[in-house]
Amino acid sequence: MADTDSLKDIEHYAQALKAPRIRESAARLAEQARSDGWSHEDYLAAVLSREVTARESSGSQTRIRSAGFPTRKSLEEFNFDYQPSLSRETVAHLGTGVFLTQARNVVLLGPPGTGKTHLAIGLGIKAAQSGHRVAFATAVDWVGKLKAAHSAGKLPAELVKLRRIGLIIVDEVGYIPFEQDAANLFFQLVSSRYEHASLILTSNLPFGRWGDVFGDQVVAAAMIDRIVHHAEVLTLKGSSYRLKDTGIDTLPSVRADNAAQ
Repeated sequence: MADTDSLKDIEHYAQALKAPRIRESAARLAEQARSDGWSHEDYLAAVLSREVTARESSGSQTRIRSAGFPTRKSLEEFNFDYQPSLSRETVAHLGTGVFLTQARNVVLLGPPGTGKTHLAIGLGIKAAQSGHRVAFATAVDWVGKLKAAHSAGKLPAELVKLRRIGLIIVDEVGYIPFEQDAANLFFQLVSSRYEHASLILTSNLPFGRWGDVFGDQVVAAAMIDRIVHHAEVLTLKGSSYRLKDTGIDTLPSVRADNAAQ
């Protein structure tokens, strides 16, 4: 049987260490250790392993909740059959998070409804589970945050704070054109992270049309240069997955965009 006084000591130490899972698993694992003939080292490793696993799981969920994802989408749920030209191996490699340790970017290009945001969220969740801080917002929302910081005279400090976030996801670049001031703010966000921290960007427009979005071909070219210098660019094709069961092949605006390209 377990030593009551020893378990009380363990409970006290676990509370002092703010490690409640140690208190919860110590007695149960002690009985298993006795019955299976574990060494002291095996028992200690098992107890600490439970605590570390629980902390990692709890931390992952906290990072996922604070990231601002509009919904939760996993890479495992992505329908590659609908995107046969997309390399499963490339996406799986990105899911390991190696690109984050190298401060590389990921750019997802393609028509609406082809899975860009799903992949961005899935990669973001993988990053959070690997211990990285993640922040998700649309391009319009990011510009709004930067405008607010600029108006308050705190833009440099805001950019420094954002650079501490391992992964920033910018969704829907190109859906709404930016004014000149907004384009300059977005350029500063990209520049501040260049070779320091990673971006994932999704856009319904090819790079050749980003000048129309930012209202300045020179600014757009400089921005694209910094984004793609260290980046994996994935192009998704086809009509909207969301419309596949409606009998509508694609959205009228997308047909017009494709015809113009």
